[in-house]
Amino acid sequence: MIKNILSAIKAYAGSFGLISKLKLWKYFIVPVVISLITATIIGFTSYGLSDNIGVFIAKLWIWDWGKETVTTIASFIGAVFVLVIGFLLYKHIVMALSAPFMSPVSEKIETYINRDLTHNHRKTSFQEQLIRGVRISLRNLSKEILFTIPLLLLSFIPIIGLIFTVLLFLLQAYYAGFGNMDYTLERHLNYKNSINFVGKNKGYAIGNGIVFMLCLLIPVLGIIIVLPLSVTAASVKTVALLNKESN
Repeated sequence: MIKNILSAIKAYAGSFGLISKLKLWKYFIVPVVISLITATIIGFTSYGLSDNIGVFIAKLWIWDWGKETVTTIASFIGAVFVLVIGFLLYKHIVMALSAPFMSPVSEKIETYINRDLTHNHRKTSFQEQLIRGVRISLRNLSKEILFTIPLLLLSFIPIIGLIFTVLLFLLQAYYAGFGNMDYTLERHLNYKNSINFVGKNKGYAIGNGIVFMLCLLIPVLGIIIVLPLSVTAASVKTVALLNKESN
């Protein structure tokens, strides 16, 4: 698992060079705009909701003593909760809406690696790619929320909470990598088989997603570069995995 994670992270090394070599930057214009708009909307919404959640939690404390301390802690918990959910929603919204634009990028990278695309490929339209992207994102979003809420609550436990925080980060990384890998898998495998493929290659999805999540921590610039880098790295690694499997 660790070896696969590191392998997926290393795939980022030549991403900028490959994008420039294949002249792929133009394909990222619309996804980057989608990314910026989504991040702005979620950012402002999260900022407004964090205080409301904090106040709601504080109201559950009916005693006067310690009220100020409880309010401060509640505001912090509310801010963290909104931040995590905001990351989660941003990731899946952007990936779903960007699917039709990322598929050509993935295909050009695959053509470059394999020299041709003479083997069988699933032919899908813009609409079908969008529907598949939304379907994958909704499926992953529901599963991620199911695991995120308990992990988030457990992460507030002193000392051992750090373990759950790491698990929460890896969970989000996994589903980010899942989405990036599916831009390539979409041409080769149906919905169910793609899920099984990523399930067998969890380490690669996590490794790709780790860098994806770290990019988002970079103010503004991270939102701009995250898709070009992560999709390129995921495409290179996924094509290699598919080639290995076919051989």
